[in-house]
Amino acid sequence: MHKEDMILVSIDDHSIEPPDMYERHVPAKYRDQAPKVIRNADGIDQWVFQGAATSTPFGMAATVGWPAEEWGRDPGTYTELRPGCFDLNARIDDMNANGVLASMCFPSMAGYNARTFAEAPDKQLSLIMLQAYNDWHIDEWCAGAPGRFIPIGMLPMWDPELAAAEVRRLAAKGCPAVSFLEAPHAQGYPSLLSGHWDPLLNAVVETGTVLCLHIGGGMGLLKLPKEAPADHSIILSTQIMTLVAQDLIFGGVLLKYPTLKIAFSEAGIGWIPFYLERADRHVKNQLWLRNDFGGRLPSEIFREHVLGCFITDPIGLKNRHEIGIDIIAWESDYPHTDTTWPESPEILWSELVDAAVTEEETHKITWQNACRFFGFDPFTAIPREEATVGALRARAHNAHVDTTRMSKNEWRRRNEAAGIGVLVP
Repeated sequence: MHKEDMILVSIDDHSIEPPDMYERHVPAKYRDQAPKVIRNADGIDQWVFQGAATSTPFGMAATVGWPAEEWGRDPGTYTELRPGCFDLNARIDDMNANGVLASMCFPSMAGYNARTFAEAPDKQLSLIMLQAYNDWHIDEWCAGAPGRFIPIGMLPMWDPELAAAEVRRLAAKGCPAVSFLEAPHAQGYPSLLSGHWDPLLNAVVETGTVLCLHIGGGMGLLKLPKEAPADHSIILSTQIMTLVAQDLIFGGVLLKYPTLKIAFSEAGIGWIPFYLERADRHVKNQLWLRNDFGGRLPSEIFREHVLGCFITDPIGLKNRHEIGIDIIAWESDYPHTDTTWPESPEILWSELVDAAVTEEETHKITWQNACRFFGFDPFTAIPREEATVGALRARAHNAHVDTTRMSKNEWRRRNEAAGIGVLVP
């Protein structure tokens, strides 16, 4: 097997939603109340909903195509972005250039878990706009490029019954996954252990929907020094999944819902062997606590429910058999600062070779595990022989896709000249 023979399915990427996304998906009588993008007095593009502006962190969230020295937290404008962030055709070009066959795109404008809608005062209007968002994502973004995206929906976090209804509505539209806070109690919601979310969990299990727990929402569980630099949040956010795993296993969630499927999005995999080893020893050793997993160990419960995913994780790949070769998947994290675009195949291949991963194992890690877990057929639109890294990159080459890194000022100049990302008053 060669690098060009890999088939890549990324189960964690992100879309920076286009400013006109709501125009075709909101009932006419509510259109004037839909979220809108404005350019504020400081020259920053912001989404505004119910009178509140949410600053989209373009600088950190969508730096793909910029030189590394320009990465940062500063928000910016659509014209500063590589068009693949928000334009569907350009995104497909960028996926081809990176050898990626299919992608799951988490939301940006409302937060991974619909925070913009959850914090707005008019929840009826929030629900209408949340559903319009999901319809745009499924019916326009994903349907606009058949076979290239795995849909994922958002939920109304303020009401578990409404969330359950939205899970069922999304499942009927063919959406196999929803995004959910990895530790809801860190955001002031009831915990996964509380029983509050049972209506949602029942709907998820009933429909076979995957609950995707994306890192970033659980930082409230950590008490960091007030002097802590940004590095703390970026590095430690992946480690919070050990706390989440503890809630799910020892809190009884996975025992209560034996067919529940959980994806740990962007959490890496290197921490898993240590946690599972410690959890198993605990059960064997601390007999006085009388843990009862039906004769099984925590590691066995974990492997029955969880899909772990990584961007780069050399140690995790070397310990793949301690994790479980069937529960590992890959991601590209386009267009965030952690993305390996456009060198994902080179970086991933180097780690696979260094860990002596076999051809059979490579296929499981790069596409088969994810496709099985999400019930996604990767070859509906592109035959397998045309779905490889080499074949997709040939498409990008023929389409003259330019992967040159350019400053945000250069992107602004080019995009404004072409009318790309320019807000219409």
